[in-house]
Amino acid sequence: MGASAVRLMLVAGTTRTAEIDGISAAGADSDLLVHTPSADAEILTYGEPIRAPVVPVSPTGCPTPAVVTRAIRELVGLDVTVVDGGLAEPTGAPTVTVGARPGDDVREQDPVSTAPGVLAAARKFGRAVPDDEVYLAETIPGGTTTALGVLRALGETPVVSSSLPQNPLDLKRGVVRDGLEASSLDPGDAAGDPAVALRRMGDPVLATITGLLVGLVESDTAVTLAGGTQLLTAAALARHAGVETTLKLATTSFVASDESVDLRPVARELDVDLTVTDPGFAARDHPAMDAYVAGEAKEGVGMGGALALADAAGVPMADVRDRIVTVYDRLLDGREPAEPET
Repeated sequence: MGASAVRLMLVAGTTRTAEIDGISAAGADSDLLVHTPSADAEILTYGEPIRAPVVPVSPTGCPTPAVVTRAIRELVGLDVTVVDGGLAEPTGAPTVTVGARPGDDVREQDPVSTAPGVLAAARKFGRAVPDDEVYLAETIPGGTTTALGVLRALGETPVVSSSLPQNPLDLKRGVVRDGLEASSLDPGDAAGDPAVALRRMGDPVLATITGLLVGLVESDTAVTLAGGTQLLTAAALARHAGVETTLKLATTSFVASDESVDLRPVARELDVDLTVTDPGFAARDHPAMDAYVAGEAKEGVGMGGALALADAAGVPMADVRDRIVTVYDRLLDGREPAEPET
């Protein structure tokens, strides 16, 4: 991996927490969810699924945010590295491995047994990255629920967004309560111990991102968390790991305007500089953007970071919207999203 000015690192993985009915919109049905991160990695890398048997689309037809990030990659020439953060299905995208395994249901006692080793390996990799600037991103269905669990375990403000228009917070809180009980944890019991919070209440993607973040900060690499409340949770974990420097987070206007989440005060509490970018999707009547305007998806696959990069590069959002349509049409090519192989 040669040095470059800016690189997007996508951590792709799975948690069986996503199988809980009503938790996630990251796929047309529960059988497709497990393929979503693998497909996202391929779309970001190649522009279309190569090995994954599905184009990730929600039940309402909202396409994966990978479409947006891929569109911007084509406009600004962004370098990409995919890190395997616990994929349950193989991906055709080249990946870096840090020992992550698919996460179990957070309601089990030890859902991420690999968390301590993943944190150490990802931190080591982060320290060795030669790029000037890195944007960290995630794709994991169910990840906002595990993020909520981690925040509760750390004793931090429990604020998370949702891929659904109506954030199912009561469901998520119930799942987290069951998880804390299964792990014999009270809120705050894992304060100062990110490995315990991640192992008992988290997911392998969050463990990987946290390790990468700590390692990148230690090597003085400029790093931006490219995402929403899951990436803000990574910032909280980094604080509990002893990171003191101001952190950066770039997210979408869809997350920032989510009425179920008050992002800004939590960012201030964690000393996180927040960048919010509005892609102006309401100006374009197209299936690739309509569901976002209605409150679905909101963030993921580095969408907020990619939009911030495009904005900083002076790319007009009208050009971004045009390219999103191009990528979307190329992906579906007049077809319905593929059914998974049997």
